[in-house]
Amino acid sequence: MNRFNIIFVIFVIYQFLGISVHAQRLGVYSMAFYNLENLFDYEKDDIVPDQDFTPEGAYNWTPEKYYRKLDNMAYVLSQLVLEHTPAGPAVIGVAEIENRRVLEDLVAREYIAGRRYGIVHYDSPDRRGIDVALLYNPALFTVTSSRPYRFFLESLPNYVTRDQLLVSGIIGGDTVHIIVCHWPSRFGGAASSILREHSAQLSLQIIDSLYRIDPNAKIVLMGDLNDNPDDVSCREILNAKRRQDEVRPRGLFNTMWEFHERGVGTLGYLGAWNLFDQIIISEPLLGRDFSTLKFWRAEIFNRDFLIQQEGRNKGYPLRTFDGETFINGYSDHFPVLVYLVKRLE
Repeated sequence: MNRFNIIFVIFVIYQFLGISVHAQRLGVYSMAFYNLENLFDYEKDDIVPDQDFTPEGAYNWTPEKYYRKLDNMAYVLSQLVLEHTPAGPAVIGVAEIENRRVLEDLVAREYIAGRRYGIVHYDSPDRRGIDVALLYNPALFTVTSSRPYRFFLESLPNYVTRDQLLVSGIIGGDTVHIIVCHWPSRFGGAASSILREHSAQLSLQIIDSLYRIDPNAKIVLMGDLNDNPDDVSCREILNAKRRQDEVRPRGLFNTMWEFHERGVGTLGYLGAWNLFDQIIISEPLLGRDFSTLKFWRAEIFNRDFLIQQEGRNKGYPLRTFDGETFINGYSDHFPVLVYLVKRLE
C-alpha cells in the first residue's frame, strides 16, 4: 500500500466502525463531490452562452476574479479530509465547470498543484455550457476506462442537459466504478421532477449494467442531484435506502440520508436547507469484511470558512456572488465525502 494510508488502532475501529475484534490495520481512502458554482473562464465562447462570464458581461468576470475563484476552489480541495487522508481525496467529482481549460487551470493552482490531479472530462450539450468531470490523484487512483452517458427523453426530444460520467479505476487494489452526475434543475417547479426522475433511470441503467457484468461491483454515484434523498428520484427509482441493513444484494445505500433526516444540508434556498449533493453506494461496499474496500462514514464538509457570516444569506454557503456583486466566496454548495477502508496486508 502507498505511503498515504493511515493506520488506525483498535480504539478508532471501535469508535467509528463498532467492531470489537482484534486490532486491524486499515488503509483509508476518501472520495468527494463538489459543485464549483459556475466555474467559467473569462473568454467569450462562440458556442456556449457564457457572455455573462466575460469582462463585459453581467458579472464583470475579469481575469483577476477568475483566478481568485480558482484559488478559492483549490484551497477548499486542499483542505478536504486532511485529518483522515493527508493526501486528500483519491477522486473528486465536480460540477458546473465550463470546459477542460478551467480544470487544467484549477489543478495547477499552488494549493493543490503538488497532488498532480488528473482530469476526466467530456463536453456535454448542456444549454448553459456546464459539464461534470472527475479529478483524481494518480498516486491513489488508476483510471481504467471512462465514458459519458447522454440524457434523452422521448417526450422532450429537444431537451438537453449534462451528461452522466462513468469512470472505472483501481483504488486500494479494488476496482471501483464512479458515476458523476448533475441532474436537471428545479427550474419550472414540480413539473421539472420528470427530468430528474428520467435522470435517475439513466443512472440506474448504468448501475444495472455494471451489476450484470459483476454482481459484486463497487459503485459510487455522486453528484448534485437537485433532489433530496427522500424525493421520488432517489427514494423510489434508485431505491437508495436510508439504512445499511435495508440494502439487498445489487441494491444501493444513500450515505447522505441520515444528514437529511437531521436537517443538515449542502445548500440553502428560501430559508430552508436542501441536501442535493449526495453520494450513493452499491451493496458490495457495505459490511465488515475489510479484505476489500468497505464504506466507513460520510461527511458534509461545512467548515466555518465556507459559511457566510452576515447578510441575507447568513449561515448558508459563502458563494462567489451576491446577486451580481462579487463577494469572493467559494460556492453555493458544500462538498460531500465518503471514506472507504480496507485491511492492509
